[in-house]
Amino acid sequence: MSETSELKLIAHIRSDFSEKFGIPRQSGLVEELKATIIFQPEFRNADALRGLEDFSHIWLIWQFSRAVRDDWSPTVRPPRLGGNTRMGVFATRSPFRPNPIGLSCVRLEGIELHPEFGPVLHVAGADLMDGTPIYDIKPYLPYADCKPDASGGFASQPKQATLSVNCPPALLDALPADRRSALLAVLAQDPRPSYQDDPQRIYGLSFAGFNVRFCVDGNVLSVQDITEK
Repeated sequence: MSETSELKLIAHIRSDFSEKFGIPRQSGLVEELKATIIFQPEFRNADALRGLEDFSHIWLIWQFSRAVRDDWSPTVRPPRLGGNTRMGVFATRSPFRPNPIGLSCVRLEGIELHPEFGPVLHVAGADLMDGTPIYDIKPYLPYADCKPDASGGFASQPKQATLSVNCPPALLDALPADRRSALLAVLAQDPRPSYQDDPQRIYGLSFAGFNVRFCVDGNVLSVQDITEK
């Protein structure tokens, strides 16, 4: 039996994140985030999506395209544990894996028949960077995929939005109206690494074609500037 196999790239996602910093750490944490899935020419066949419109959520199987390596480590440092504790790579969702494969559940908001790109999926709650390669799409089945009694280990509870966001209306108005609530929700999730807590530090977040600069003091995040890239 062959020890390697080839996966066909079927699509890419278009999202508001051109960089990894700021992307929610799990799918569904920021439902305000909108994205589209554009299929490769070979797979722009509406028949392949027949019946998908009846499902409210879908699974995306994708590649951590910015984390591809030739080697791997059996342990990683999950951000949830402050980056100081090592856990087995298979006990985490770290992108640094033997195979850099990600799995995300997103809400399917609609299927558009685009004149140039064929069938395009509109989704919400994705935790993928713009341009991420997608290898497969599967429907979410509540009776099989939802396990209310499951144990979540060291990540048994989602990280709640912990920050109060202070953004002057004049700055927020620089963003398109349909992106404002998503940005505020992303910032409230505290995009900083867990081990950083310097109130003097200015962070930069790339979002929807804009540079967002902010600082955090205690539980208050203050937006300093929003400028178009």
